[in-house]
Amino acid sequence: MHVRITRRQALKTVAAAALVPAAGTFAAERSARIRIGQVGTSHSHASGKMDAIRSLPELYEVAGVAEPLAGRQADAAGSQAYAGLKWLTEEALLADPTVTAVAVETTLGDSARAALACLRAGKHIHLDKPGAEAHAAFKALRLEAERLRLTVQMGYMLRYNPAFELLFRAQREGWLGEITEIDASMGKLADAGLHRRLAALPGHGMFELGCHLVDAILYLLGPPSAVSAFGKPTGLAPAGLPDNQAAVLEYPKALVTLRCNHGDPFGGPHRRFHVVGTRGAMDIQPLEAGRATLYLSEAKDAFKKGENKLTLDVSGGRYTGEFRDLAKVLRNEKRLAWSAAHDIAVHKTALRCAGLSPE
Repeated sequence: MHVRITRRQALKTVAAAALVPAAGTFAAERSARIRIGQVGTSHSHASGKMDAIRSLPELYEVAGVAEPLAGRQADAAGSQAYAGLKWLTEEALLADPTVTAVAVETTLGDSARAALACLRAGKHIHLDKPGAEAHAAFKALRLEAERLRLTVQMGYMLRYNPAFELLFRAQREGWLGEITEIDASMGKLADAGLHRRLAALPGHGMFELGCHLVDAILYLLGPPSAVSAFGKPTGLAPAGLPDNQAAVLEYPKALVTLRCNHGDPFGGPHRRFHVVGTRGAMDIQPLEAGRATLYLSEAKDAFKKGENKLTLDVSGGRYTGEFRDLAKVLRNEKRLAWSAAHDIAVHKTALRCAGLSPE
């Protein structure tokens, strides 16, 4: 039986976060738009994030864009995502007292510096993944935000995908029992340009892309007790780059396997997240398509015992859920569901999955 249900139907009974003002939130009137800016355009999600912000004119007013990387503005200015927007210096954007939030979309090497500058200017931030090259720098900025009572929303878009929202609900409400197994993969076929960029990044593809899966794994299971990392070159990349990477995460009663293969010509449809528990299971494939199968030992809510094939509504854009949620947090309508401790653990674990020491 294949069931097509909307995001609203699937998630209508999700336990809502308490509508209590979070530390450092922006007490805006619901009718007032939030002034937001963007620092950096080099991140692979940068233009998509700006498109998402601009698709929500009832929530946001874009104050401008700052590009700290010399020469990069001319390239980015030609993108439709930035058409008609004001280009500012980073200093001018951060000095504007009407700007409440900033999306940090710089290179990974500059993201910790830029994020910290925004926080010290009193701005809440949307910080794209994985947030920083060095763990010490990421931990410092995340804790500084806590000290300043400012919001940091990490740019992990799977958090707001309806299939993952349903998975998180199933785990939270005990539908799956105790998780014993997760098998996840997120790859693509990298071209020569991407291979060059990956070669320059610490941890390569596993750190830069696999961090999305690490975020979801730790949301379900918390930090692992041990991590083993592996990497092999596909032969498609220059200088023996280990572009076929895997990791095994160990828990007291669960084993997790994680793959990031940048030599997969069908990487998109192969992306999957498979969870097995003592009372149920869930398979999401491809990751962002809204297609999932939920297996239950007993009926739960609208879902029958046995196999439930689902097509969830993913209309509205890849990143819009992030910025809808951020607006609710900044307007004191809810708390952000991901804590500083979680984000720090994700960053540390993503490094370990890529074979790097976070120390």
